[in-house]
Amino acid sequence: MNAPIFDSQACPIPLSDYPRVLLAHGGGGRLSRQLIERLFVSVFASPLADRGHDGAVLDSEFSRWAISTDTFVVQPLFFPGGDIGALAVNGTVNDVSMCGAAPRYLSTAFVIEEGFPMESLWRVALSMKRAADNAGVFIVTGDTKVVERGKGDGLFINTTGIGVVRPGVAISPRRAVPGDVIVLSGMIAEHGIAVMSVREGLSFASVIESDTRPLNALVAGMLDICPDIHVLRDPTRGGVSSALNEIATDANVGIQIDEALIPIREDVRGACEILGLDPLYVANEGVLLAILPEHDAQRVLDDMRSRKEARAARIIGRVVEQHPGTVVMRTAVGGNRVVDMLSGEQLPRIC
Repeated sequence: MNAPIFDSQACPIPLSDYPRVLLAHGGGGRLSRQLIERLFVSVFASPLADRGHDGAVLDSEFSRWAISTDTFVVQPLFFPGGDIGALAVNGTVNDVSMCGAAPRYLSTAFVIEEGFPMESLWRVALSMKRAADNAGVFIVTGDTKVVERGKGDGLFINTTGIGVVRPGVAISPRRAVPGDVIVLSGMIAEHGIAVMSVREGLSFASVIESDTRPLNALVAGMLDICPDIHVLRDPTRGGVSSALNEIATDANVGIQIDEALIPIREDVRGACEILGLDPLYVANEGVLLAILPEHDAQRVLDDMRSRKEARAARIIGRVVEQHPGTVVMRTAVGGNRVVDMLSGEQLPRIC
């Protein structure tokens, strides 16, 4: 009998370097990308699974659909400005939206640890319902599993979303071209700092809340003005830095950003300094990056700023021909700094 084909194939991840999975493999940075590209993409390879999105765009006879799935393991489950339930709905709504689609339906699956308080589960379910109503989507199916006490860390939630891609829209990280401008929709680093403040028992002069929110209405308005937006990305795990590095690598272009133009609250900046964190690497759950032709940028920006979820939107840089595959930032003191992809795990369990 012939041996199964996979028996003769070596694992594409260098076992001498990483014989076991590390927390950093789920952190949204360099090791996450290596794990996805070298192991999962190589095993599950298909034209639809290799487009650099957080979702896939599927063509049918009469329409195009986007599908995305995500699992949420945040600790603590409840934090300033949100909870794991709202995060699960908003996160998947946003991933579908970043494909240029209008989210329609979600499925959800719960992995619950034995002994988890029923009142907390009820709070999470109500939060998910409110978030779904706010985003205009329906939770239509799901699954529930219960694991033994001590085996599940309270509650994990998976959500999968599907939505319709409007005709003429072709969002892809590979479409970034020199001359495009880069728009950031709002203040950065709020979600990661909100979670860390509770986890570490820190208090600041003002309450820092998670920015978790749905972005589908914002994206729809942007596409109304500029159907030819080239790239959309929500900089969640790994923050703005990892998102821009992934785009620069996928499109083989250089990216130039300006530190003075990146919006961040002063209390969030101060908290990052206290914690020794770079805001560019801290997770966000309610902002997006858009890369689009310069001639459409101001009209798109004006519309974004008219909406409460993007009043701080601004152009933070542009796509350039120089230094392909690299993100360079002009610093506040006038120098240039290479902004590399996160190589380790900066903030585990933040989404």
